[in-house]
Amino acid sequence: MADAGPGATFLHFDDIDWAGAGAGVPSAPKELVEAARKTGARQKRMVTGDRGFFMNHNVMPAGFTVPPHVHDHDELIVVLEGGCTVLDGGPTMTAHDAVVIRAHHAYGFTCGPEGMRFLTVRTGEAGFATA
Repeated sequence: MADAGPGATFLHFDDIDWAGAGAGVPSAPKELVEAARKTGARQKRMVTGDRGFFMNHNVMPAGFTVPPHVHDHDELIVVLEGGCTVLDGGPTMTAHDAVVIRAHHAYGFTCGPEGMRFLTVRTGEAGFATA
C-alpha cells in the first residue's frame, strides 16, 4: 500500500499477499474456512478500513458452495470471471454482473464450472452468521 498523502491510497494487487478464503472474518465458521482452504479458495484483503471501505478479492474453485449466511453490513459483489448460481432458486451470475446485498439478508451460492473470481466491497468489517 502506498499513501499519496491525504487524498489517495494506492493498493497494488501484486503487493498484497493471498490468504485463505474467510481468513479475515473471525466469525466465519471454521468448517467453511477449512473447506475453502482444502479446495484452494483464496482471498486478498485489499482494503481493510481505509476511508471506511473494506474490499476483498476472492477466488473460488468450480462447484464450491458457500452456504446461506448473513453479514452485518451491506455488501456489493462484483463477478470478475466465471460465475455462480445463487442458492434457493436465485439467478445465475456471470462475469461483469453485480449484486447489492442488504445487511442481514441471507444468501449463499455455488460456483459454476469455471469457478469464480469476484470482489466484495463493504463499508464495515464483515461479520458472518449462518442463516
